[in-house]
Amino acid sequence: MDSTICGLRKALKIIGGKWKILILCSIYESGVIRYGELKRKIDGITNTMLAQSLHELEESELVIRRQYNEMPLRVEYELTEKCKTLIPILLDLKDWSEKNI
Repeated sequence: MDSTICGLRKALKIIGGKWKILILCSIYESGVIRYGELKRKIDGITNTMLAQSLHELEESELVIRRQYNEMPLRVEYELTEKCKTLIPILLDLKDWSEKNI
């Protein structure tokens, strides 16, 4: 049982918290999304929390950040291949929640 708990603990450390799963699902729905559009899709998130969460997701290799040096500056976010393997699990969790909660 300890190995199961350890694995879950590691996963929750990466995707846990109030916003990260919502961010990942919003990016998944859009494919590629700009920062401002992402902020509008997630009701109640602050600029600070969005920026911090995106940075952490990027460090965990779940999100790719692309910056285009244009005026105005354009930044886009996309899921990594690694993260795309996580999406079916999150969708199963959503389905479970809709049926049981």
